[in-house]
Amino acid sequence: MISPISKAFNIAKKQNRPALLTYTVAGDYTKKKSFEILRSISRHVDICELGFAHNTPIADGGQIQTSAYRAIKNDTKIKDVFQIVKKFKKTKFPRPIILMGYFNMILQYGENKFLNHCKKNNVDGLIVVDLPWPENKNFAKKCKRRSICYIQLLSPTTSSKRLRSIVKDSHEMIYYISMLSTTGGKLKVSPSKIIANYKKIKKINPSKNCVIGFGITEHTISKLKSADGLVVGSAICKKITESLQKRQNPVTKVDNMVKKLKSKII
Repeated sequence: MISPISKAFNIAKKQNRPALLTYTVAGDYTKKKSFEILRSISRHVDICELGFAHNTPIADGGQIQTSAYRAIKNDTKIKDVFQIVKKFKKTKFPRPIILMGYFNMILQYGENKFLNHCKKNNVDGLIVVDLPWPENKNFAKKCKRRSICYIQLLSPTTSSKRLRSIVKDSHEMIYYISMLSTTGGKLKVSPSKIIANYKKIKKINPSKNCVIGFGITEHTISKLKSADGLVVGSAICKKITESLQKRQNPVTKVDNMVKKLKSKII
């Protein structure tokens, strides 16, 4: 049976556009508003990534760190993340959900317990930033047994040999990090170079859906629309911060922004 993630990519391809993926932090700026933002933007997006906040993130830039800080301040735990997902899956547009976080939190929670709760709450995919290939092989197999897509990460410095091995072992979706930077950094590589690297990945196995993340904003998204999918995260976290500073409604502001992003890739 086709997975919800694969189905989302297939729908986007039939519409001759990339899938739009968004990233928000669970519990930002409150647990309730975090859910409301998800529910609101789900009308425009294909797949939602939801991060569980961590106090020492590896590749997150200032915008996502600020979002994570607000979530931690709100005492957002993994159990709260599952509650948000459970609630979201009962809404009008229950898009595929990918949880994104760090392995030490999963380890503390209990590997099997975490994966069983993912399955129970209809989590569709996982990105574990600090669990690279081949160390993630066993964990990825556990995910597959529960019909959860484990998403491998690739970067511009991944060697050709390693690239082939990771693509071969990957599930239905791969995440290509566009540049060597933390999230939210200014795009330091030309869109044409990013697409050239992306095509090298696609050549290995065209059936695997490959998304591009890092440095994607309203200004850069249209130049990368030949990809299978595009991830916008820091720009959304920044919009939440700006809205709070200006005493505006972050739910409305983020919704308008995501709607505009979608219009640029149609």
